[in-house]
Amino acid sequence: MNITLWIIASVLALAFLGAGAMKLSQPREKLVASGMGWAQDFSAGAVKAIGAVELLGALGLVLPAALHIAPVLVAWAATGLAVTMVGAVLVHLRRGEAKQVAPSAVLLLLAVVVAWGRFGPCQF
Repeated sequence: MNITLWIIASVLALAFLGAGAMKLSQPREKLVASGMGWAQDFSAGAVKAIGAVELLGALGLVLPAALHIAPVLVAWAATGLAVTMVGAVLVHLRRGEAKQVAPSAVLLLLAVVVAWGRFGPCQF
């Protein structure tokens, strides 16, 4: 189970690292033009903040355990990313973006699995 959680956390970290870096490095208008229509509902600062949360969450999924420094932070990072994905699912549902709900829901489910595993049976 520990290896499975490491794999899930690594996949999540890569996904959120990419998503967060993109939100931080691209202007909001370019994100909207590239298919992230939800970004027009938020200020540029809010989009950057979401990107920063995703980027920090990605680092929190792997670094604390890999460096053996406060590994409980992995579970908290997974919880924070799960909350972020609940928000993403709600925004996509509110906007009627059915195609966008599935990826957010999958990331939510994976983050919940990591949080459950690291808070519960497979603590570091």
